[in-house]
Amino acid sequence: MKYEPYARVALAADLPAHRLRHGDVATVVECHPGHPGQESGYTLEVFTAAGETIAVVTVRESQIEPLTSTEVLSVRALQSAA
Repeated sequence: MKYEPYARVALAADLPAHRLRHGDVATVVECHPGHPGQESGYTLEVFTAAGETIAVVTVRESQIEPLTSTEVLSVRALQSAA
């Protein structure tokens, strides 16, 4: 699936190095088309509920999923890095 810049997506995988978890919501900043036979990638920005940037990460397309109209957003405390 192709995601447009500024689309909101959910992480489909944990990113422990960035303290991010499956289901966290992020905003697409940039698309990185893959070479033939390679998966596309995306640069995402992740914010706190108050709008502060937590992380800017680059992920494979398989590590994100679209938000749907049947999902409800929630909040969680950001855990300290281990």
